Amino acid sequence: MPAFESGRCHHFDQRSANPLKRLVHRVMGWPTARLSGKLATGLTLGLTMGAALVSSAHAMTLEERAELDLSDYRVTRPDASYFDVEARMETLADTDNSILLQELDQLTNGPSCQQLLAQEPITTRLRIPGYYPSPKEWELASEPLFDFEDSVSMLAGSFVATGDTYYADCLVTFLDQWAQHDALTDFHYDPKEPQAWFATESMIFAAGMAYSVVRPRVEGSDQAKQRVEQWLNRLAHKHAAIQGQPGNSCCNNHFYRRALYASMIGVITEDDELFRFGVSAIHSALSDMTERGAFPLEIERGRRATHYQNYALLYLITNMQVIARQGYDIFELEINGHDIHDAVDFAMTIFNDPEALGDLAPHEQYTGFLKDNQYFAWMEIYQSRFDDPRIERFLAQVRPVYNRSAGGYQTLYFMSPEAQQHLVVDEQERETTAFEGLDDDSASQ
Repeated sequence: MPAFESGRCHHFDQRSANPLKRLVHRVMGWPTARLSGKLATGLTLGLTMGAALVSSAHAMTLEERAELDLSDYRVTRPDASYFDVEARMETLADTDNSILLQELDQLTNGPSCQQLLAQEPITTRLRIPGYYPSPKEWELASEPLFDFEDSVSMLAGSFVATGDTYYADCLVTFLDQWAQHDALTDFHYDPKEPQAWFATESMIFAAGMAYSVVRPRVEGSDQAKQRVEQWLNRLAHKHAAIQGQPGNSCCNNHFYRRALYASMIGVITEDDELFRFGVSAIHSALSDMTERGAFPLEIERGRRATHYQNYALLYLITNMQVIARQGYDIFELEINGHDIHDAVDFAMTIFNDPEALGDLAPHEQYTGFLKDNQYFAWMEIYQSRFDDPRIERFLAQVRPVYNRSAGGYQTLYFMSPEAQQHLVVDEQERETTAFEGLDDDSASQ
């Protein structure tokens, strides 16, 4: 039976064989049926007796997450990418929008496949220094990882821009080279040194999302595609089996990042277990969310609270887009009376007025992320579904939006040709006017 026959999200049964558990879950508003399989085992592995809430914010625990009944979620369209590739290519073929034409022009002469294949797959034990203590060392160590993400995203973008299967075939060949070397499977992980684990998150979903764009359109490479899909699936399972630290990477934005590759790779490899792991992040995030729409584990980041509220949305919204493409009305999922739109509204409010944070975080917020449009890739997806004047005004200042791992050329893939014709080219103007008018009465939802 389809999970969403009425077009609304299924409200999961909260029955349990244990009367005490049923009572606790009814009071707390948690579903009770168990998520089965090796991922559920991975999620619960290492839980201490009487597992407590992972933070003072009362975030959903690993045990509670493992008990979510997500059995109604399954992969229904394995060839569906995170956007309708064919429909978008038809739109781009007829557009006269100057921003989209500029994007198309930049991607028309795409990369050399031979040059990309010269990149050495990462097969040695990956170890990356932490970003905040050593930003320069982190950036230097991360360059090969960024090259990988840019390469796969550019090949997918060049295929969409030109329709030339050269780029699609090259992407499969490129990923197959990494698959045959079983790349990225050997990474250092220690609770005190998780950076290599963090770094591979984005490489996995960059590969999965780019591959989803071209996969149905590559002919005659069945063995290569099989190797790529087996590698991605194996890598995703190994990576997701590390549960992370309570009150931190188990359940915050890093979990949302892991969920993004789980959903996308679950789709392309028809792995319902991975797909449900991805869906579980949406349920977890909405369960954790405060009445005002704040994600507690992100808001706890002090002066970077605004940045991390936005950062969480970058992966949650993108993941929801992947899930929605499988036929689920996930954007309207409500838990405890709240949905993702509350989180979006809170983000847009605190962008413009940090005092709206109240006593949740210092009002002197870090704003450096506003200078980097990669953090707003989620807005193009959201705006393509929901017409929010505040987001449209913001996007007008930062387009074109590109994120090398979380979707690539998001403006090219999602912006309505009628939305905006010309770029804001003055960098100072881009930085200072992005939030002008966000507090207009007409912008409220």
